[in-house]
Amino acid sequence: MATSLLLRNLRHQKLHTSSLAACGSLIGGSAKRPLAASPFVHKWASLARPFSSRPIGNDVIGIDLGTTNSCVSVMEGKTPKVIENAEGARTTPSVVAFDQKGELVVGTPAKRQAVTNPSNTFFGTKRLIGRRFDDSHTQKEMKMVPYKIVRAPNGDAWVEANGQKYSPSQIGAFVLTKMKETAEAYLGKTVSKAVVTVPAYFNDAQRQATKDAGKIAGLDVQRIINEPTAAALSYGLNNKEGLVAVFDLGGGTFDVSILEISNGVFEVKATNGDTFLGGEDFDNALLEFLVSEFKRTDAIDLSKDRLALQRLREAAERAKIELSSTSQTDINLPFITADASGAKHLNITLTRSKFESLVDQLISRTVNPCKNCLKDAGISVKEVDEVLLVGGMTRVPKVQQIVAEIFGKSPSKGVNPDEAVAMGAAIQGGILRGDVKELLLLDVTPLSLGIETLGGIFTRLINRNTTIPTKKSQVFSTAAENQTQVGIKVLQGEREMAADNKLLGEFELVGIPPAPRGMPQIEVTFDIDANGIVTVSAKDKSTGKEQNITIRSSGGLSEDEIEKMVKEGLRAVSSSPQKQNMRRSGNRWFLLPD
Repeated sequence: MATSLLLRNLRHQKLHTSSLAACGSLIGGSAKRPLAASPFVHKWASLARPFSSRPIGNDVIGIDLGTTNSCVSVMEGKTPKVIENAEGARTTPSVVAFDQKGELVVGTPAKRQAVTNPSNTFFGTKRLIGRRFDDSHTQKEMKMVPYKIVRAPNGDAWVEANGQKYSPSQIGAFVLTKMKETAEAYLGKTVSKAVVTVPAYFNDAQRQATKDAGKIAGLDVQRIINEPTAAALSYGLNNKEGLVAVFDLGGGTFDVSILEISNGVFEVKATNGDTFLGGEDFDNALLEFLVSEFKRTDAIDLSKDRLALQRLREAAERAKIELSSTSQTDINLPFITADASGAKHLNITLTRSKFESLVDQLISRTVNPCKNCLKDAGISVKEVDEVLLVGGMTRVPKVQQIVAEIFGKSPSKGVNPDEAVAMGAAIQGGILRGDVKELLLLDVTPLSLGIETLGGIFTRLINRNTTIPTKKSQVFSTAAENQTQVGIKVLQGEREMAADNKLLGEFELVGIPPAPRGMPQIEVTFDIDANGIVTVSAKDKSTGKEQNITIRSSGGLSEDEIEKMVKEGLRAVSSSPQKQNMRRSGNRWFLLPD
């Protein structure tokens, strides 16, 4: 609360300060304090600055780019409005397909033709965004989808249709283009600016890939904001206050965030989650059950039949939805397959209790992230004033029951689970435009950031749940005699050993004058912007030589590739340049002692 009060005072005083002076730097574990004013005041002033209400002109649409469905909203005055698509629906399936002629189909039409064209119909690709092909989650997904997931030349997980390879960012761009066109049809003019949401627990590589998707779609992404935070903005627009927990279980990801809302200041206290837990997993659990039941009753394995699997997948999704409002449902799929005796039909009655037993382990996976989020926020369950449910999966009665058990109170029905995130994104767009002046959003970075140091240790520079934007520096030195270069491996995660964390990127600082080990002073600076995107620099303090990179996924799309995708009308080449091998031998380094 004290933080919120200070922020409101800072806004009224209109303090301005450079983020470098505001945040200071750490050298040998000691911070350099600016002379002009209290470092605490300067720090919070710099945090408020990027969220100022300076108008940026033109409409800024808010887009919830979901795993299963997407939604677009725009501010009308000071109220967010969800825009209906061409089919009259307020959400659009995040489904992309290529028909036999190779023509692109997006949204509801793409979902309708999935049964007859499963290998060229992409869904759930948000779960692949920013992931490597060798990632365990990618390998698991490959076994569950009817389309091909392939290794890109850079090692990322891409998808393939009609012999053409597409990055998950491109597939996301097709959906974003559809949302952009939906907004333009409603507004009657071209739209180029957007706020796009991502799961709170997305790492830097996944955020970069989402921003790439916006660029490919011809959108200037003004801000990337976390989905639970956006939902809280929607909830708090009408002067709601207090400590709020946002439980967001969508089609592919799960997030939980704790926020304090006070006098228009939305301060995220902590966030946690699982980027591979959502409705797709519930569908897959039910799909596996249907396959096993049919094998038991008819002695036929449908797991290799892509057409049958797609019909089963759609039936599983329908059954899941129906069981949120009824105690049992019938799954009837005539002519699901055939053998020598003739056509075979699938007829199964599924009860809610059976469905809940099939997905019990999945629901249980939401418990620990919630407990850890409360712990990181430093609050007890009793202090939480409201629990908001976001994402279509929160309509499942068993999920609502678990939420009530975790937080000790029934969740609020204060927001629409399908639309709140897009509406919050539109509100953030209104803040950037200057239409909404009463609100200030302070988000956090979900995972710790640091570098690999001597012995393969992960040395943190920025801890998880640090308010962003932020900047921090620390001084390191060489670990070998006359070492003239150091390799900087940038990592994100919570494990003690560097190899156990996510490698975001790496670069080298060369040209260090030969000197005894421990003598050179190399200042490493991490800078996280308001989108949660990281820039890292390393500077040799004796020579002034500096090297920096904006971190993107280890094999992410290059600027040239993105431009090519844009120019070719979202048709990208299927290859990308390999990253140069980096010289690592002998380039060890360590943190200077205090």
